[in-house]
Amino acid sequence: MTIATASARDLQFKSITYTGLGKGPRLIITGAVHGNETCGTRAIVRVMEQIDSGKLVIANGSVTFVPVTNPLAYRLVQRSGQRNLNRNLFPNDDPQDFEDQVANWLCPLLAQHDVLLDLHSFNADSEPFVMVGPANNDGALQPFRHADKERALARRLGVRRFVDGWLATYGQGVQRRMTDTSQLQTVLRYGVGTTEYMRSTGGYALTLECGQHDDPAAPDVACRAIMNTLAFLNVIDAPQPQPLALDQMEALSMVVVHDKADKNDAFVRKWASFDPVTKGQQIGVRADGTSVTSEFDGRILFPATDAGANQEWYYLARANPDFAR
Repeated sequence: MTIATASARDLQFKSITYTGLGKGPRLIITGAVHGNETCGTRAIVRVMEQIDSGKLVIANGSVTFVPVTNPLAYRLVQRSGQRNLNRNLFPNDDPQDFEDQVANWLCPLLAQHDVLLDLHSFNADSEPFVMVGPANNDGALQPFRHADKERALARRLGVRRFVDGWLATYGQGVQRRMTDTSQLQTVLRYGVGTTEYMRSTGGYALTLECGQHDDPAAPDVACRAIMNTLAFLNVIDAPQPQPLALDQMEALSMVVVHDKADKNDAFVRKWASFDPVTKGQQIGVRADGTSVTSEFDGRILFPATDAGANQEWYYLARANPDFAR
């Protein structure tokens, strides 16, 4: 199936909102931003069935569920329809592809809410983790004022690993690659996805990576996170989930991104996200034979073996002792 052969039913957008009688936050929970990441969809359907049957009651505020955010990618059972929806996510008066059409529907919907929980999965075999936003700041890249709320929610999702620093580190790489800085802001927009857009509207947001795509436990991770979020925000009347203890957390900040200088630059071994590295340890070798080593003790993230020249090759992250302060 392609967009040309898809039916209108295949491509329609759907959100479902439940509103309680009491005052409370406006929460939105999204699944299948990437079409082959379905654990969030399955968890959302499971929770909605409980609400519709009367087993679960929305008491305060509201919750909007988007089980399938990108219906074309979902029907194709692949990451994207025509491009990555979770990059350059802005309304577009002249939509060029299907994901632009999604953005024109999704962005106004996000802006109507206060909190976003975006449910994803990943390709490699690793444990779940949550991506969080920056510390409070008035900077030009991603000004923010809800870090305390965001991080408090993150500690109640039921996972132990936390990563921050995405947009700032991505932006450093963009600036390094660019020769024409007049286009800098345009290119930086490519780093904006659901959570970054939500923060730009005055809300706060978390991306929960629930596990490997085919892990049968991933929908359970997503469902637990939904229920904990509903309880923590008092959207349902339920006991408050307890925060993860500080000594159980692994909090990491993305610090630097390294690019391939040549398409033949290569890793010295098969790396997976969150593999530990030590200062001076060899990570790869350039096409000209130059060794590539780690600048510090930390973790490697998002290694891209198939990256091309002047593209992101891998990120490095280090421990963030200030995460929960």
